[in-house]
Amino acid sequence: MLANPMNIPPLSIAAAKAALAAQFADPVLRRRATMLWGTRGVGKSSIVRQVAEQFRVPLIDLRLTTIEPVDIRGAIYADEVQGKTVWFPPEFLPGPEQPAGILFLDELTAADQRLQISAYSLILDRKVGHYRLPDGWQVVAAGNASFHGAVSHDMGTALADRMFHFHVQAVVDAFLEYGIAQGLAPEVLAYLKVRPDKLDDTQAQLAQDHLVGASPRGWEDVSRVLQSGLGETARQHFVQGRIGAANAAEFFGVLREIQAGVDVVKLLAAKPGADTVALLPRTLDGLYGMLYGLLAACTSAPVLTRALEVVEQLPEAKGNVPLPLREAQTLAMELMMQKALERGLEGAILDSPAYARYSAQRQKDGLGG
Repeated sequence: MLANPMNIPPLSIAAAKAALAAQFADPVLRRRATMLWGTRGVGKSSIVRQVAEQFRVPLIDLRLTTIEPVDIRGAIYADEVQGKTVWFPPEFLPGPEQPAGILFLDELTAADQRLQISAYSLILDRKVGHYRLPDGWQVVAAGNASFHGAVSHDMGTALADRMFHFHVQAVVDAFLEYGIAQGLAPEVLAYLKVRPDKLDDTQAQLAQDHLVGASPRGWEDVSRVLQSGLGETARQHFVQGRIGAANAAEFFGVLREIQAGVDVVKLLAAKPGADTVALLPRTLDGLYGMLYGLLAACTSAPVLTRALEVVEQLPEAKGNVPLPLREAQTLAMELMMQKALERGLEGAILDSPAYARYSAQRQKDGLGG
């Protein structure tokens, strides 16, 4: 296989979203269709929905593997006045009363080839039969290439030449940012921070001919399992069934270490100083488990204030092996500042002596505030 069969550089999901938004904002570029390529669960459909919400326009989401060719082309009937047969367009396609929006043709490459012909008409000519898509609508398609391990029909170069193409790949930093915003389990975020290669193991899954593997969507489901009321045995069954046995075994091994390493509730209740240092993590998994656990707990000004004190003392931790304590401290401070701004808790940051001392030390070290 070629190193880069798409012949385009990969984009993070955040970069692809920004590009789609910029395209929609330009009335000329909006009229050219865009194709999102990427593995399952990477977030292609999510960013299309988010762009529609950003511009407050309607989104028509067509899952092409679930409809028939006639569903797009419409129904044929005999017009006795004209003496010919004509087509009634389907009701879900936008009319003149909806001048702008996004038409999303998902799973394009997996659809029946007869259906693709109708879809291609919308992509190439912005019309099908006698129906014409309003000028203000953007067409976005999505699908998998054959090397992504999904059912896929080849796209001809003639069609490809009429579209912009984005090869979307999973990037762990973008997923962690999304996970924080969505309230995913801190243990999942900590695990992926230390093992970013486990975010999407499609290539390993294909090489081993396994049906089940890890993906961003899969880790989101794992998070929901951890946050449920399921018992330990049931949790293991569900996690194994979502990301595969080997991935689940490694994840639960790290999970036990995270849970045994740091009790965030006790840490927040401890007195500053020696009592706090005694509870700080000693392993890399425990370090990031603590970081994301503290972040999840920061829902009020008092808790945020105490969490900043804990993070200030992080460089005092005595690990069994050298730990990236300063880097973790910086990351924690940045994430807490971001969460404070989102929740209107910035006053707790500005009034925090711990944060003031941290900022002053960074200035002294020439690292900025």
